[in-house]
Amino acid sequence: MSLVLDPAAQDLLFREARTANTFTDEQVTDEQVQAIYDLVKFGPTSMNQSPLRVTLVRSAEARERLVEHMADGNKQKTAAAPLVAILSADNEFHEELPELFPHFPQAKDAFFGAREVREPSAALNAALQAAYFIIGVRAAGLAAGPMTGLDFEGVRKEFLDDDHTPLMVVNIGKPGPDAWFPRSPRLAYDEVVTTV
Repeated sequence: MSLVLDPAAQDLLFREARTANTFTDEQVTDEQVQAIYDLVKFGPTSMNQSPLRVTLVRSAEARERLVEHMADGNKQKTAAAPLVAILSADNEFHEELPELFPHFPQAKDAFFGAREVREPSAALNAALQAAYFIIGVRAAGLAAGPMTGLDFEGVRKEFLDDDHTPLMVVNIGKPGPDAWFPRSPRLAYDEVVTTV
């Protein structure tokens, strides 16, 4: 059975997707980010949780503060990208469940009353949403440079609060010269999939 998604779209979203390391100077607009979010917000999560939060780092002053928390190999890329987003998990996501999961509004307290239960669920579902966000960036004709080489606690203290856990920083823009490293290998189907 073949995939129903057009092969060009398959290439755009997956086969040609790579972490971009350089970008052009072309700006990424708020309208583009809005369009990305309006597409990817429909991606499935557990109980329709929506813990992903996106902090756009646009000002030069905020960019300098963020660069200080990036690993050495990521500092220049982050400093030069047209747009940088901090993706985080909102550990108080359960407050929206009565609206987002209306057929069982009691889920807010029945399942997620305790913070130690909410945090892993927020991390998992926000990570799913972060993956959707990266695919959405590709769908917008842009390139993404997701990075986890950073001081997570420093980023949390600098840009977030105790209710938000940073997941990654994503550089966003049109790819620049020599944006891609050579494609690394992937595992084969039979190395990943087991039937029991």
